[in-house]
Amino acid sequence: MRIGIVCPYTWDVPGGVQAHIRDLAEALIEEGHQVSVIAPASENAPLPAYVTSVGRAVPVPFNGSVARLSFGFLSANRVRRWVREGRFDVLHVHEPAVPSVGLLACWAAKGPIVATFHTSHERYRSLSVTTPVLMSALEKVSGRIAVSDAARKTLVEFIGGDAVLIPNGVAVGRYAHAEPLPGWDEGEVIGFLGRMDEPRKGLAVLLEAFVALAPERPGLRLLIAGPGDAEEVLERVPARFRDRVGLLGMVSEEDKVRAYHSVDVFCAPNLGGESFGIVLTEAMSAGAAILASDIPAFRKVLDEGQAGALFETGNAVSLAREAAALLDDPRRRAKLSDEARQAVWKYDWSTVARDVLRVYETVAVAAGVEEDEAR
Repeated sequence: MRIGIVCPYTWDVPGGVQAHIRDLAEALIEEGHQVSVIAPASENAPLPAYVTSVGRAVPVPFNGSVARLSFGFLSANRVRRWVREGRFDVLHVHEPAVPSVGLLACWAAKGPIVATFHTSHERYRSLSVTTPVLMSALEKVSGRIAVSDAARKTLVEFIGGDAVLIPNGVAVGRYAHAEPLPGWDEGEVIGFLGRMDEPRKGLAVLLEAFVALAPERPGLRLLIAGPGDAEEVLERVPARFRDRVGLLGMVSEEDKVRAYHSVDVFCAPNLGGESFGIVLTEAMSAGAAILASDIPAFRKVLDEGQAGALFETGNAVSLAREAAALLDDPRRRAKLSDEARQAVWKYDWSTVARDVLRVYETVAVAAGVEEDEAR
């Protein structure tokens, strides 16, 4: 099957949607399918052979974050040419409601189009303003996928219609084994992975909890990976504890895996706006003992606390209490690790990709995807 996949966010800045599309594309290629991905990308960004750049992206505030999107005449022309030359059997558009490449692809194409909705946003008011514009594209979609109950609810409430529920995937084997990072195999280590400068990721809550725990736990350290301003993070920590905070910045895929294997407790203190939690499934694949905020998406992935401990969202006191309890109980950490390794297999791409293919097969037609010259 020839499959065209559309990524709305810039390929060269890490994000959950980009990782989802990358892993889906590679899983499908491994199964023998021909896959082409189109995405925004910086001019000199290194891209896999299967990715076509639509041009650089522009940062736009979206869903409590900053999304880097591509939208305009140049992008539209490049998308149209990609659709025309691709001769795809199925076009798979991610986040078609976001004003970026996915929306352009829906306008440019006709035929079997599948859309995946990732976003969970309780105040998705911008859609009410642009609904007529969106509907001209979304009316072409013949198959819908939501990655979580929260994303499905957002779709139903703000756009209409329904979707097949297929969760985000994770390459479980990629994270299963790794050596700890140098110098991080001793003492008590709490880990965090995410954008440091994005408030909804909850790093401020974790820092507050760390500062509360540090005086009584001289061996406690904090390992932080992800983009952001390191100086700004350290300013939130008293000077006497700053040498116990490791800031890795942006990390390679290899070092990210090693980071998961370097911590005693992996913490996901997100405040909301998450429809799934890719970072959790990665940590679960690594067998980390997880402590996460009790937002609905995280509760579901962690089986209501069976595969990872939960604390009250946004409450640093609750986080500190639960973290201390985990650090003091290696048997519980081991049990959570075992539960996580077992629970995560339902999210492995070997399962998820097959479910996505079934959706493709339900919408595929002999003519395939064609350029919509009327648009």
